[in-house]
Amino acid sequence: MKKQANSLINEKSPYLLQHAFNPVNWLPWGEPAFARAREENKPIFLSVGYSTCHWCHVMAHESFEDEEIAAYLNRYFICIKVDREERPDVDRIYMTATQALTGGGGWPMSVFLLPDLSPFYAGTYFPPRQKHGRPGFLDLLAALQQSWQDNPSRVRQAAETLTSHLQTLAATSMAGEIDPAAAHAAFTQLREVYDRKHGGFGPAPKFPRPVIFQFLLRYSGAGEAAGQARAMALETLRRMAGGGMYDLLGGGFHRYSVDEQWRVPHFEKMLYDQAQLAMAYLEAFQVSGDPFFRRIGTETLDYVLRDMTDGQGGFFSAEDADSAEPDDPAKHGEGAFYTWRADEIHAILDNDLAAIFNFHYGVKPAGNAFADPLAEFTNKNIFHQPHSREETAREFGRGAADIEHLLSLAREQLALSRATRPRPHLDDKVICAWNGLMISALTKGYQVTANQTYLACAQRSADFILSTLVDRETGALLRRYRQGEAGLAAQLDDYAFLIQGLIDLYESSFVISYLQSAIKLTEKQIELFADQRSGGFFDTTGHDATLLMRMKNDYDSAEPAANSVAALNLLRLTPLGGPEWREMGRKTIAAFAGQLKANPTAMPLMLTALDFYQAQPTQIIIAGSQESSETQKMISAVHSFFWPRATLLLADGGSGQEFLGKHLPETAHLSAKNGRACAYVCRDFTCSLPTTEVDELVKMLRGSR
Repeated sequence: MKKQANSLINEKSPYLLQHAFNPVNWLPWGEPAFARAREENKPIFLSVGYSTCHWCHVMAHESFEDEEIAAYLNRYFICIKVDREERPDVDRIYMTATQALTGGGGWPMSVFLLPDLSPFYAGTYFPPRQKHGRPGFLDLLAALQQSWQDNPSRVRQAAETLTSHLQTLAATSMAGEIDPAAAHAAFTQLREVYDRKHGGFGPAPKFPRPVIFQFLLRYSGAGEAAGQARAMALETLRRMAGGGMYDLLGGGFHRYSVDEQWRVPHFEKMLYDQAQLAMAYLEAFQVSGDPFFRRIGTETLDYVLRDMTDGQGGFFSAEDADSAEPDDPAKHGEGAFYTWRADEIHAILDNDLAAIFNFHYGVKPAGNAFADPLAEFTNKNIFHQPHSREETAREFGRGAADIEHLLSLAREQLALSRATRPRPHLDDKVICAWNGLMISALTKGYQVTANQTYLACAQRSADFILSTLVDRETGALLRRYRQGEAGLAAQLDDYAFLIQGLIDLYESSFVISYLQSAIKLTEKQIELFADQRSGGFFDTTGHDATLLMRMKNDYDSAEPAANSVAALNLLRLTPLGGPEWREMGRKTIAAFAGQLKANPTAMPLMLTALDFYQAQPTQIIIAGSQESSETQKMISAVHSFFWPRATLLLADGGSGQEFLGKHLPETAHLSAKNGRACAYVCRDFTCSLPTTEVDELVKMLRGSR
C-alpha cells in the first residue's frame, strides 16, 4: 500500500523529508501547528534531530513508523518536527529545558509543550516499549496524556515553573571584570585532564573540540607553559589522525571516538568538524614544520571539495554514519561504508601487500573493534595505526620509503573498491555559518600550500553565499540554501562565522570587496543582535515571537560560540571599524567574564579573543602590485608564519588601497620603493621603516612575535 505523505513533504530540510511518510501527522515548526494546539487544546510533542543522527534513525524506525504509536500521537498530541541544524535557536531553548529536567541531553530530543510552547516534560531517545530499564515511548505518551486529562493545572504549573527557570537563566548576566589570569587557569585545567597516554582531554567518549587546539596553539604563558600547551595540542592531533576517527582512505574526520584510544568512532562526518580540524592541522604545521600535519589538513580539505561541495560553490552539511551493507543492500548499519572484514581486504590486495597493510593498520581476522560498546562491528576492522612506518619496515625487512610506497598503493586500491559501495546519506543543505568556517579553512590551506584550487573554491563559496543568502532589500543574511531555495532568518553564528571567513579570504585574495562585505555584515550584526545593556550579542534577533526567550550561548563546543568569533572579528576589524569596535569587542569578552572565571575551559575561543585584545595591535602592510613576483614573495613569507595576532593588508595602488586609506590614513600614501615591493610592520598605528627584502621582513616578523 502506498504511504501517505504528511505536512513535512513540502519542506526543504533533508531531516524533515526523512519523516514525510511517517504515519505520524507531523507539522513543521510554525504558527499553523501552534494554532491547532490552541484550538484543540492538545499538548505538543516536539521532536528535534538532524538527518545524519544515528539514534534519530533508530527512534524513527522503532516509534514513528509504528502504526500504534503513530495513532496515539495523532489522537492526543500535535506533533512537530524540527531540524536542529536549520533552527539552532529552537533546539537551544528546549535542549536547555531537557538538561534542566534530566541532567543530560542529546538527539533525538523529545520535548512535550503546552499550546503556549512552554515545556513541561523532556527526554531524548525512548525505546518504543519498555526495555533495558528505560520507559517505553508508548507508556510515556499514555502517562502524559492521562496527566493532561486528569490534572491540567498541575501540568501547567510544571510548565510555568520550568519556563520561569529558563527565562531566569537567559536573563542572568555573565558580565563582569575580565580576569587577565583566565587563560592560565584554562591551560592549567586542560593540563590536569590531559590524557598523557593517548592524547585528548578527559575520558571516553572523546570529542574533538577544535577550539581547544586554537587556544593551546596561541597560549603564551610563562616559562615552559607555552611549550607544554603546544605539545598537548600537537600530540592530540597526531593521535586523532592515527586512529579510527580519521578516514584513512578518503580523508576527513568522523564525529567522535567512543573509546579513549581514538580507535572506534561514531562515523558521521560533519562539515563544521572538517573545517575546524583542517584549520587546526594546518596551523599545527605552521607551528611545528612537520609535513604530517599539512598532509592531514589538505586531505581533509580535498575530501570536502570532492564529496561535500555543491555545484554552485556551497558546501553540504554532513554525511551519515549509517549506510547499506556492501554485500546486503537491504541491511543498513553504522560504519558499513568504512569498515572492512579481513577477507574483503585479501580479495583486493595480493598476499604480501595485504600482510603489510594489515600489520600497519591493525587489521585482525576476527575484527579489531574491541572497544565497540554495542558490538555493532563484530568481525569488522576499523583502520588505525598501531605501528609506525619504521616498525612496519623492520617487521618486513624493507626500507621505510618502500613501505610508504606500498601502503599508499594499498590505500589507493582499497579506496577504489570502497567507491563502489553504497555511500552514506548526504545532507545536501548549505548552512551559511558552516560555509563561513569552510571558507576560513580553505584560505588557510591556500596560505600553507599555495594551492590555487583552495583559494578559488573559497572565493566561489563566498561569492555564492553573498549572492544567494543575502536579502537585497535589507542586507540581512539567510541561513539555509537547498535545491534552488534560500530561506530561514540567519542567526548570530551565520553572521559571525561568515564575517570571519570573509576577513580570512581578504588576507589571501586581497579582493577588497570581501573586506567591505565583512564590514557591512558586522554593521548589520550589531543592528540585529547586539545587547546594548550587558554587552555581547544575542543568538537571535528577537523578531520571532514564537521563541520563549533570547539566549546567548556561553560554551565553545563542537561549533564555537558565536560570541567568541564575533569578539575576535570586531578586534580584527578595529583598524577599519574604529575604536568603538575595539571597545565593543572588549565588552563582548566582558559579557562572559563570569563564565570565564567560573569555568575557564568553557570558552577557549573567547580566551583567544582576549589574547588578541591584550596583544599590541599589529598590521603588516605590503605595498606593491599584487601581480608582482616580489609582492607575492613577501605575501608568501607572511603566510608561512603562524601569526594569529596580526592583520595583513595590501596597499596595491588601486581601489583597495583607496578604501583602506579612508579608514587608515597612514596607508593612503604607502607605495613600492623605486619600483620594488616593500613591507611595513605597524603597531599602535605607527609603522616601521619599510623593507624591500624578504629576509629582512622575516627577521622583523620573528623579532616582533
